[in-house]
Amino acid sequence: MISWLDIYHVVSATVPLYVSMILGYVAAKHLELFTPEQCAGINKFVAKFSIPLLSFQIISQNNPFKMSLKLILSDVLQKFLALVVLGLVLRFWHPTGGRGGGKLGWVITGLSISVFPNTLILGIPILTAIYGDEAESILRQIVVLQSLIWYSILLFLFELNAARAKTSPGASSNIDHAVNIEEEPKEEEEEEEEEEEEEAAIVRTRSTGTMKVVLKAWRKLIINPNTYATLIGIIWAILHFRLGWKLPEMIDKSIHMISDGGLGMAMFSLGLFMASQTSIIACGAKMAMITMILKFVLGPALMIASVFSFRLRGNLFKVAILQAALPQGVVPFVFAKEYNLHPEIVSTGVIFGMLIALPTTLAYYFLLDI
Repeated sequence: MISWLDIYHVVSATVPLYVSMILGYVAAKHLELFTPEQCAGINKFVAKFSIPLLSFQIISQNNPFKMSLKLILSDVLQKFLALVVLGLVLRFWHPTGGRGGGKLGWVITGLSISVFPNTLILGIPILTAIYGDEAESILRQIVVLQSLIWYSILLFLFELNAARAKTSPGASSNIDHAVNIEEEPKEEEEEEEEEEEEEAAIVRTRSTGTMKVVLKAWRKLIINPNTYATLIGIIWAILHFRLGWKLPEMIDKSIHMISDGGLGMAMFSLGLFMASQTSIIACGAKMAMITMILKFVLGPALMIASVFSFRLRGNLFKVAILQAALPQGVVPFVFAKEYNLHPEIVSTGVIFGMLIALPTTLAYYFLLDI
């Protein structure tokens, strides 16, 4: 059974994060200490320096030779199940509101909310306070998977959704229009040949559009500092745990100086964003409720099914479920804002989720401890 000392450790680990968030909110909303341009500069510093270096620090300390295959497979299965469930739901339910995107856009938004927890900023301090260093080791593996695989796939889905209206429908209509203007009535055989040529042209256009999407997504990935931080972190982890190499002290201290403040700066930046909104629940009460169900019910439920499928045991079982019950991560919101795909919904998942993170985590902890 959970003890009061365990609760104290959780509260001690999370209260400083909330203090940073509240300070950012008050400083921008009530004290007006920062202009919108200055807030944007702080956000950029967090995105380009603090979080990438924090990711490097976490990943480089993870032993890639001792990663749990069952945990990796459970994480993969959870994402796949979420994709299937969301796809089935959207076959019968057509949500309204938000900013475009069609069914694919809603699937992307649902994935962003339900299966991308805030592992780096909230998960490590909270679950380490409960389960100790073993939890931190497990969560580092989750961070590696998120940074190396899932965020890259999510970014590609955003790119794909942004390019869909721009490739197939427009291209096919232009081709049809050109054919209708330029071509005179032909014999039946000639018309069949023309139709085949049109179809081939459409296929070539779609293929070209798909390649442009892939190349655009790739360009965005290779200029993202977090991509470099992740790859370098994995390379260094291999060298460190295989060959025993260590970073020079001056480099190690430089990284720690910035990354140690990464958590606080990220929370402060979130507070600044909260201050820029007219309402904390920007998407409305109904959609906010759906968002909370996706994050705190669907995500953990799918992870429970996944860990049972691969028979995880002990703290690995508990940590895997608890991290799935964490609030939504900040990175998916950054993508949603950049591509203007339901940002008001995703931001509600981030902000409101952060506010109820502690009681929700403790509630799941109680359930797992029964």
